[in-house]
Amino acid sequence: MARSSGGPTITQVAEAAGVSRATVSRVLNGRTSVDPGIGARVREAADRLQYRPNLTARYLSTGRTMTVSLVIPDLGNPMFQSVLRSLTRAAEADGYGVLVAEASTPEREAGIARDARRQCDAVVLVAPRMNELELEALVPEIAPVVVLNRSLEDPRVASVGIDYASGMSQLVRHLEALGHRDLLYVSGPPRSAAHQERLSALNALADTRPALSIRTILGGATMTAGHRVAEQVLESGATAVLAFNDLVAFGLLARLNQFGVDVPGDLSVTGFDGIELSRFAVPTLTTVDQEELDTGAVAWSLLHRQLDPSSAPEPTEHALLTPRLLVGDSTGRVPPSRAPSMQAVPAIAEQPRRELDSSPLVWMAENGAWNLTHGSTLLSTAVDGSAMVPVHSPRPHLHPVRTLDGRPTTVVTPVDHRHHYGVSLALPDVNGTTYWGGRTFVEGRGSTLLSNHGTQQVRETGASPDGSSLTSQIAWLSHEGHDLLAEQRTLSATLLPAERGWALTWHSVLTPGAEPLHLTSPATRGRPGAGYGGLFWRLPGADETRVLVQEGAGEALAHGSSGAALVIQRRHGNAWSSLVMVQDAENQRRIDPWFVRASDYVGVGPSLAWDEAREVRLGETLEISLQMMLLDRQVTIDEVPGLLDAMSTAVREA
Repeated sequence: MARSSGGPTITQVAEAAGVSRATVSRVLNGRTSVDPGIGARVREAADRLQYRPNLTARYLSTGRTMTVSLVIPDLGNPMFQSVLRSLTRAAEADGYGVLVAEASTPEREAGIARDARRQCDAVVLVAPRMNELELEALVPEIAPVVVLNRSLEDPRVASVGIDYASGMSQLVRHLEALGHRDLLYVSGPPRSAAHQERLSALNALADTRPALSIRTILGGATMTAGHRVAEQVLESGATAVLAFNDLVAFGLLARLNQFGVDVPGDLSVTGFDGIELSRFAVPTLTTVDQEELDTGAVAWSLLHRQLDPSSAPEPTEHALLTPRLLVGDSTGRVPPSRAPSMQAVPAIAEQPRRELDSSPLVWMAENGAWNLTHGSTLLSTAVDGSAMVPVHSPRPHLHPVRTLDGRPTTVVTPVDHRHHYGVSLALPDVNGTTYWGGRTFVEGRGSTLLSNHGTQQVRETGASPDGSSLTSQIAWLSHEGHDLLAEQRTLSATLLPAERGWALTWHSVLTPGAEPLHLTSPATRGRPGAGYGGLFWRLPGADETRVLVQEGAGEALAHGSSGAALVIQRRHGNAWSSLVMVQDAENQRRIDPWFVRASDYVGVGPSLAWDEAREVRLGETLEISLQMMLLDRQVTIDEVPGLLDAMSTAVREA
């Protein structure tokens, strides 16, 4: 009999597919006893005719709704949304639909799960917060069921778990490698099983690491919770924070930004879950990734086998998935003021000062970066920049860079300019691609955020036999993804014990790829004084900052000056440190004007396109060569020639 709606019937689908009505029924009811080729033909015919089965009639005849219910604690949590998306895609491929039920309180979970089971063929119970006895009593009532994000003692209940111990261990090891020993855990809801497992993992880690302090404060599972505890976090004095999840970390980052806290310069922050938004936080969030584990699809595979009437009963299955560490910009090295002092390290404290003064500076590979060390003291780290967000123009950079006494001279992602990264080679425009990060100056429009950010990709890095030099091969990729130019970069370090400092020589050779290079700056396109672009050193603030050039002192005289040398004096209480930068005219065959900022922020570097574009033809190279010294004292501009002589002598004697 034809439907009253006049729509296609199962008979018409059977005729179009060349099969019987019974075969169509078996295919559309999800039976696996039908040949796959015939099944595909039936589904194609049903789609073409836009046939929709009568669900009420099918339920009456088969006792099945072809739907499953997903019961979750919070519809607003992106982590649960990713589970829903993953489960829905997997279930739809097998002819099932997914209904969603939110159990906003632990007290309502059991009742909502029972109601959901009455309307569906099975239940996926996500992160239930009820106690063990309640859960064990509920599961037989709502079977078939899979429990997700909760470990159960009952081996008869299918489950999909996350190895939270591994995730927390990866985060802690990452922070330890950055020098952090004082950690704070912002906990999740007390009744959350995920919180309990993460806390247990942290306690176990603390038990095996006597030098590690891990404290806990009550947080929650939302951005509001993270925002609320920010003052407690700062009062704790911890150098790194492990947030219960990414949402808590987002709220914490927002409040820290309001307080003017530099993340990660003052405090490192991690999340947990790896939700998609973590890649778009400012700064990008270090977290552990659950989203790509496809937990919903894994849960469906376990549930579907329980629902398939043609499959033989199998032992209950349990899956334990291991998340992976995702390193973002929200974690960095422990602030120098909180790092263990040299005297606290017995092996160093026992060394006579003269031995330490003669210790070489050595580049060594560690944890995916290259560290420059003096004895056990970290002076600098060269990172490849691959974890930077695209809008910051990913590039290799140096951070931290410290004086011998441990004073920091670099900062990354500061609040005023998030795209500033320590010491880097940053150019605002090369053939239409920006390697500076942030906005691009457009004539007639001003600073405009464009999708023209390039990437400096480190292809190879190696140290010299004595470890004093680090050489990298770097490909500069355009915003369209092709190789625009090639760079060979060499960083050489030398100790200057008599001067209470050390020296760094930066030498880069840029070679065009398939086309000539056209370098510009905002100043060449109508913004006077904005001729930035080249080697750029971004410094943190100090109690007092002075800029010295041959013409005199102050930003006004230094900005645009054309002398070879520039000195930045920085006062820290009653102590001083100095950064000396000297352009090597012999190697680079020119002196570029200095771009200087010292009022609203402190950043300096020679400009490659100060007031006119620079062209590099095919077959030519562009060299950038600077000698830079970091000293724990006040240096004047007149001392620069003597310091260069001392540096040359130290290099010859090394």
